[in-house]
Amino acid sequence: MSLSLSKYGPWALVTGASSGFGAEYCSQLADAGFNLVLVARREDRLDELANLLETRCCTQNRVVPVDLSNLEFLAVLMEKTADIEVGLLVNNAGFASARPFLENDLKREIEMLQVNCQAQMVLAHEFGVKMGARKRGGIIFVSSIAGISYSPPWSSYAASKAYTLALAESLWLDLKTQGVDVEVVCPGRVDTEFISVAELNMDRANWLARIFLAGMLPGEVVKDSLDGLGKKRVVVPGINNKLAALGGAYLPRGLIMHITAAVMTSVQPEQRGEK
Repeated sequence: MSLSLSKYGPWALVTGASSGFGAEYCSQLADAGFNLVLVARREDRLDELANLLETRCCTQNRVVPVDLSNLEFLAVLMEKTADIEVGLLVNNAGFASARPFLENDLKREIEMLQVNCQAQMVLAHEFGVKMGARKRGGIIFVSSIAGISYSPPWSSYAASKAYTLALAESLWLDLKTQGVDVEVVCPGRVDTEFISVAELNMDRANWLARIFLAGMLPGEVVKDSLDGLGKKRVVVPGINNKLAALGGAYLPRGLIMHITAAVMTSVQPEQRGEK
């Protein structure tokens, strides 16, 4: 990893920092010498990770436990970071539900859009303004291969990640003249808590799912992402994900949706009441 503190530092802010990609971004950034602002809901996990990284890497860390589905998080976060220079923003927080659209709770669907879309846009704007004024900084958006190859029955989730992809790719060019590097990373299935939150049932996976949902390690994805910042607009880690991205870009949209539907339907959770 070749991230330069002189270009982005000294502080990085990571959302969804309590587990999965977020915790891995924190670990690798701390190893590179960044101080960290750790943002997520679970304060106990954030404290545990912050203490571990301070001991291992001698970095400074700030824990900000907030719920990104509630826009009131912004006032808290801006107050907690008012006296530091956040030069790198990792817009990682997000979640999904693998159930068909009409089976999902509407309140949960709205919360998903608030976390996956609204919070990422708001944070990119708030910290992007400061980075643009300094003429330096970096923003990483975590999208998904689902944002390229739409994935029914993950309809709202795929749409939210398509929004993230479109926003990040546009900002890549829009903020370049301001000295701000923007990147979007589009992982596929990775062995993190995301799988259990989404209620994916990999035991039911068909052969297509076992090919296209072959899991990667969070560390591999994050390393690819950090290595690509300032060099690439879009990072798609893993050969199976690259193939899926190519299919999403060049095959007929209807065909892609039928393929992804066959994959994702095979791993969706059991219907409520099913045994």
